[in-house]
Amino acid sequence: MAQGEVAVRAEGLVKHFKDVKAVDGVDLAVPAGTVYGVLGPNGAGKTTTVRMLATLLRPDAGSATVFGHDIAADPAAVRSRVSLTGQYASLDEDLTGFENLVLLSRLYGYDKPASRGRAGDLLDAFGLSDAAGKQVKGYSGGMRRRLDIAASIIITPKLLFLDEPTTGLDPRSRGQVWDVIRTIVAEGTTVLLTTQYLEEADRLAARIAVIDTGKVIAEGTPGELKSSVGAGSIKLRLHHTDQREHARGVLAEAIGAEVELDEDPVALTALLRPGDDTASQGSHALGELSRAGILVEDFSLGQPSLDEVFLALTDGVKA
Repeated sequence: MAQGEVAVRAEGLVKHFKDVKAVDGVDLAVPAGTVYGVLGPNGAGKTTTVRMLATLLRPDAGSATVFGHDIAADPAAVRSRVSLTGQYASLDEDLTGFENLVLLSRLYGYDKPASRGRAGDLLDAFGLSDAAGKQVKGYSGGMRRRLDIAASIIITPKLLFLDEPTTGLDPRSRGQVWDVIRTIVAEGTTVLLTTQYLEEADRLAARIAVIDTGKVIAEGTPGELKSSVGAGSIKLRLHHTDQREHARGVLAEAIGAEVELDEDPVALTALLRPGDDTASQGSHALGELSRAGILVEDFSLGQPSLDEVFLALTDGVKA
């Protein structure tokens, strides 16, 4: 894989469904060998974008290539390099996990012994060996998602589209799917991941495109996106509840930033402006609070969360 290779390049992708513009000029550049996150709420245009890139929908305008192959002019070459796992498991529930993978392996051209070997290897790799002989209808949600992803890589794709793979899963199952995704990428596959879970994008993606109302409204590394809405935050927990209002005033005057009262009755948070030096501001704030006789129990500096980034960005779009 060439250094700096681009797996997906999209320019001005547009898709209408009757009077609804589901995708409105999306531009993407997905580095090869990474997880690239496409983050947005339901109805933002994520799935429609993926379906166009996977050649399941034809764009109404714009263009895109997958490893240099045009999705409209050379769809067969694109399909030979990609795999797609949608939001719902594409499995036969009356077959066992092993039977599902053997069947799909045979469809991909494996002979009978090789298909059984490939199925067994994938079940081992995805932690499903103990459930290999059980019907899929008896699998948990997390087990189904792991089996569905396993089915997507029977023939190892250069690019794997994962469309909201952890929707509806409990935290433990979500973590298991994250481990699977990291393993796939470590073995050389590029993953384009759509998700509405901010923590998921933050944990997995090297770069993130934020989509809302069919448009990319921001793009960058998680750190760059966090920095775009604030240099950081100062979080305080006080020793005495009755000092919180006084502390709020002292903190606001000391650093010139808006101070929010948290749900915790002794906690405050100040969100700093881009360009502010978080460390020096924090030191100055602690000094001023001490001089005012306010006892601070706990103090921390940090970047905004992706939740704060997303709310700031989408509020800007709607304004």
